[in-house]
Amino acid sequence: MRKKITAFWALILSVMLSLSACSGGSESSNSSGGSSDGAAAQSGKKVELEFYYPVAVGGPIQQLIDQLASDFMAEHPDIVVNPIYAGSYQDTMTKVTTAVQGGNPPDMAVLLSTELYTLLEMKVLEELTNHFPQEYWNDFFEGFMGNTKSGDQIWSVPFQRSTIVLYYNKDKFREAGLDPEKPPTTWEELVEYGKQLTTGDQWGIEIPSTGYQYWMLQAMALQTGGNIMSGDGKKVFFTEPYVEEALQFYVDLGQKHQIMPKGILEWATVPSDFISGKTAMMYHTTGNLTRVKNEANFDFDVAFLPANKQYGSPTGGGNIYVFKDIPEENKQAALEFIKFLTRPERVAQWSIDTGYVGTTKSAYETDLLKKYVEEFPQAAVARDQLQYADSELSTYQNGMVTKFLNDNVQAALSGDITPKEALEKSQSDADRTLAPYQ
Repeated sequence: MRKKITAFWALILSVMLSLSACSGGSESSNSSGGSSDGAAAQSGKKVELEFYYPVAVGGPIQQLIDQLASDFMAEHPDIVVNPIYAGSYQDTMTKVTTAVQGGNPPDMAVLLSTELYTLLEMKVLEELTNHFPQEYWNDFFEGFMGNTKSGDQIWSVPFQRSTIVLYYNKDKFREAGLDPEKPPTTWEELVEYGKQLTTGDQWGIEIPSTGYQYWMLQAMALQTGGNIMSGDGKKVFFTEPYVEEALQFYVDLGQKHQIMPKGILEWATVPSDFISGKTAMMYHTTGNLTRVKNEANFDFDVAFLPANKQYGSPTGGGNIYVFKDIPEENKQAALEFIKFLTRPERVAQWSIDTGYVGTTKSAYETDLLKKYVEEFPQAAVARDQLQYADSELSTYQNGMVTKFLNDNVQAALSGDITPKEALEKSQSDADRTLAPYQ
């Protein structure tokens, strides 16, 4: 009888322990809350992030991003980052828009910083202001925050950011009797040097006229009088006299001064022409600096863009955006990945590997970037030029507004219409497009 009673209570105790274990497991799972690693550990599943990424400049960008994702996953074994290489910035924006409209947004994406108002109108972004402490935001260079905010709200994180800089071939300067330590600092000097550097098989200067010609024009407008749009994304100033003066100079380099090829100069061809010696100088993104450093077999340098009435360049490049209609554990994982990417040492290494400007002040305080700048001072030029930089062209319906300006600037450079006509047409088309936002 005693054995039967003992067996009965043993059975009861076993059942109670089993129920207690189930209850404890449930409480533990719920308490993990916002931690993607914790949630994944309890469920046994990994959080998977879709990370859309463009490839807009030369160099091994894809390999670098793959390595960053791999390093992050080694630190966070319960998060999987899947980079999706979507082509150009424009291609990437199209694919992100298609995914969002299909109800399947990516978790995060690197897109042009200028896409801010378009994405805000779509109501698809996670606001990031309070996801990071204020000291985190204060570490970014102020010049890169202009295309990152709308009012006091922060909607993206500066990542691969740039300004336009002047690249010049010091060997070609020596051959032309020019001082290789004194690049042109004014528009007048640019023309003067360009004439001495233009020969039968070599141009003095090349400035791209596809893809980002609005960006090049914007630089010349900033050097002459001011920016070409309002800070709220609702107005453009294409017909201001300083913008017409800027476009006239851009056109004159090829048509009047004949120190630059007339007509179309492809964005991707210009750095190749510089590296091969077909042009002695070029305007291009600092994002190509590492490529030029690795591929040019001559002595070269980098300088501020020449001034008209003042120095100036728009900022450029891409920011990291997080999309709001994703699971909470994915959102938390995306924020962890952003923290990882923006650590000072990692920002420093990214700048060294790509040529993009280190986006944070703390990156330039690392021994890594200090040493690199000391050995390769060209790496500091774009950063130093930030004191003269302003926000890149960004408006509502930005793709349309930019296309209007791009098409008309290209027509002016090709000699099909005058600079005045190009800007008046661009202004008219932009005003009509932006009218609903006034």
